[in-house]
Amino acid sequence: MKIEILGTGCAKCKKTKEIVEQAVAELGIVAEVVKVEDMNAALDYGVMITPAVVVDGDVKIAGKIPTVEKVKEWLSK
Repeated sequence: MKIEILGTGCAKCKKTKEIVEQAVAELGIVAEVVKVEDMNAALDYGVMITPAVVVDGDVKIAGKIPTVEKVKEWLSK
């Protein structure tokens, strides 16, 4: 599983990455969590506002910080 955190490195983007890493750890799954700061990559996904979370190429959220529970939902499906 590949999880991309799209964002410029702002505080919200860093918090989103922490939340995703916490959810991965709590679920005990193997996932590659990657921070993507290239805004062209974000635009390729159609993301206009960050932070955004992409799981295996599927944009799950953009413009908001997700909760740990919500990330767990995405990763459990």
